[in-house]
Amino acid sequence: MTHDPALPPFSVERPATAPWCVFDSPHSGRAYPASFVTDCSRDQLRWAEDAYVDDLLEGVSALGAALLTATYPRAWLDLNRPSDDIDESLLAGPWPGALHPTEKSRRGLGLIRRFVVPGVPIYDARLPVAEVERRIALSYEPYHGMLRGLLVEARAAHQQVLHINWHSMKSHGNAMTPDGPGAPRADFVVSDRLGASAAPAYTAAVAEGLRALGYTVSVNDPYTGGTIVQRYGRPDAGVHSVQVEINRALYLDEATVTKTVEFPRLRGHLRELTSHLAGA
Repeated sequence: MTHDPALPPFSVERPATAPWCVFDSPHSGRAYPASFVTDCSRDQLRWAEDAYVDDLLEGVSALGAALLTATYPRAWLDLNRPSDDIDESLLAGPWPGALHPTEKSRRGLGLIRRFVVPGVPIYDARLPVAEVERRIALSYEPYHGMLRGLLVEARAAHQQVLHINWHSMKSHGNAMTPDGPGAPRADFVVSDRLGASAAPAYTAAVAEGLRALGYTVSVNDPYTGGTIVQRYGRPDAGVHSVQVEINRALYLDEATVTKTVEFPRLRGHLRELTSHLAGA
């Protein structure tokens, strides 16, 4: 299904009062604009999604948490990157300012993604600069503006605020991931920029809450946390940002990007985790 890029760039599920916690899912968007020109099939593009993470978290507002989810897909624009993390070789002309590509761009995973998975390029031609600027204006700036606003709202009402940046990960690493091809993953990876984005007690509460539900959990390995937790986590100011990666094999057929029979069980466990964190 194609979607008009004039759709709202995000959706927000709010509790009745100021949230004690903010959840966000920047990579579960699946509204593919008709203007998105690629030789990839829609099924291939979906391999880049954190598919259905938004559905796994649906309903957390009843537990006092706010939930922000992206509309547009990561294959179109990655909201968990700096806006200047762009590989200039993907562009048809010069960028009107300084670019600072990181190792993510060098691996094909920058703001503009080069590959869906290793060996499957998204583009066969360079992108007009105006198109990339349009995507930033339509999606990136509104999403980050709303996330900042939710965290300000929560912090104004509570001395300490938990922010969880939710993702899903392939069950095994590949050539584009830090752990390399074939590396098996834990059920969850919880990360906090090696302690920079959250106080240890908050990271531990998330990790131990998941372990209590019977899951294996790795902390800061192989992921240490991306741009969003780095940008918004300010433990000294009462905002504790933790990134959580969910192993897709827990709820998804990775080849077909469809929910498995285990999906409802995992959704129930994430609600239990939210309840646990609310009382922690």
